[in-house]
Amino acid sequence: MTTTIPAPARLTPGEGRFTLTAATALTADPALSRAAAWLRETLGPATGLPLPEGPGGVEIRLAGGLGPEEYRLTVTAESVLIEAAAPAGAFYGAQTLRQLLDPAAFRAARTGGRTWSVPAVTVADAPRYAWRGCLIDVARHFLPKNDLLRYIDLLATHKLNVLHLHLTDDQGWRLEIAKYPKLTETGAWRRESPLGAKRHRLFDGRPHGGFYSQEDIREIVAYAADRFVTVVPEIDLPGHTQAAIASYPELGNLDTPLDVRTEWGVGENVLNVADETIAFFTDVLDEVLELFPGEYVCVGGDEVPKTQWNESVPAKERIRELGLRDAEELQTWLMRHFTDYLLTRGRKPLGWDELLEGGLPPGVTVAAWRGDKCTTLAARAGHDVVVSPFAETYLDFRQAEGDQEPVPIGSVTSLRAVHAFDPVPAGLGGEERDRILGAQAALWTEHIDSPRLLDYMAFPRLAAFAEAVWSDERDFGDFLARLAVHEKRLDALGVEYRPAGGPHPWQRRPDAPGHPRTRAEIDGKLAAWTANLRS
Repeated sequence: MTTTIPAPARLTPGEGRFTLTAATALTADPALSRAAAWLRETLGPATGLPLPEGPGGVEIRLAGGLGPEEYRLTVTAESVLIEAAAPAGAFYGAQTLRQLLDPAAFRAARTGGRTWSVPAVTVADAPRYAWRGCLIDVARHFLPKNDLLRYIDLLATHKLNVLHLHLTDDQGWRLEIAKYPKLTETGAWRRESPLGAKRHRLFDGRPHGGFYSQEDIREIVAYAADRFVTVVPEIDLPGHTQAAIASYPELGNLDTPLDVRTEWGVGENVLNVADETIAFFTDVLDEVLELFPGEYVCVGGDEVPKTQWNESVPAKERIRELGLRDAEELQTWLMRHFTDYLLTRGRKPLGWDELLEGGLPPGVTVAAWRGDKCTTLAARAGHDVVVSPFAETYLDFRQAEGDQEPVPIGSVTSLRAVHAFDPVPAGLGGEERDRILGAQAALWTEHIDSPRLLDYMAFPRLAAFAEAVWSDERDFGDFLARLAVHEKRLDALGVEYRPAGGPHPWQRRPDAPGHPRTRAEIDGKLAAWTANLRS
């Protein structure tokens, strides 16, 4: 038989099959009813089976001694039993049950008569990490609400449980803030976008934009919660803020007005450090906390050029006033305001690992993207870490050598490499190892300008990543065998994944040239970026 994606920890085949019929009922302990509701709502349209309440074959039962996301699934010729101690575990057991059915169970409506049966099997399963995430950048290219809801379903299908939503950047502000309407009136739109890598200096000449209303966000967050996915919002500070500065010029350091940025890469325009600017973004975070009830809020802190602060008289005065050494410490002081604010509000601040450079504010969880060195430093300093190294988990990087890949950038991040990814650096053990909360893949969208291309870049690599953060032991050959079946599920879901033999002709982008790098070049950049950090 073919097991699921990601592979369960322990799976033992049995004898016979259990067949779902119109008479098959579904019962659940009241504490686990959300999993039963999801299973009924998902399988009903595809199978035409009502799965009514009552005894009759499928039961979701409360059981002690299991972790919050752990489950046991037992299928015999007579019954199906999912056991869990918490709703999330029951939900993942229901996901596995769906995956053991014919791939047509992933369609939105019936496609003809068939027998719906499940192989007899016993599964004992639990995830390796609590944080199994995916970052989707909706700032560079906006992802309409319905497409984002679809991706939440795809994350849940792969037992991923965190959606890190990158909502703001130089090229767009995507979140309605009631107190500051210009952030979306002006900041959600740019006049054009680069066509391919920035070095080619090509532009498409097409305006781009969009944003989520506060009602949209409430819907997105609730939809995700129903699928045990937590949405972590990111409001990037104090760099990557040109869209905000274009909307409210008093936030910047220059006297001349700015447009929403139309180029990729790291821009020089950063926030000023005036009290009024700090108050502005405290107001923004007030609204963010009302919209996103989860524990974590990301405040960025990455890729902040200090050129404008080094030339700004008010910034220099602030450095002297506070007795700081330089602009690096000024960033630490500024970010400490926002992280302390979140902590006093009972939330956990998340920031990128550049915060290590000026002294890491206490209480911050580090999103480590610049390799094992930053992961190790943060963990040894006593900080929780979410691992997201760009050479291994950035899914905007090309998938193979050759010019057939759409907008090829970065080094090759192959399916095999993603499947082999291990979040824990060598040499990290004991309490330091326990600081690794988990990992997340990243879909940065400078070069991903449509949901179809997002599918191509995400899958099947996101399936491999899901297995890497769920399972302790991995066998790539076994994964490929299971992937052959899983691709039929992706077909049923309408996911336009990358075929093993390379892109279809319509998935290529000859109009948008890329800028491929070797892994040695990427490793050289990593070493240069982190040379000032002491291990």
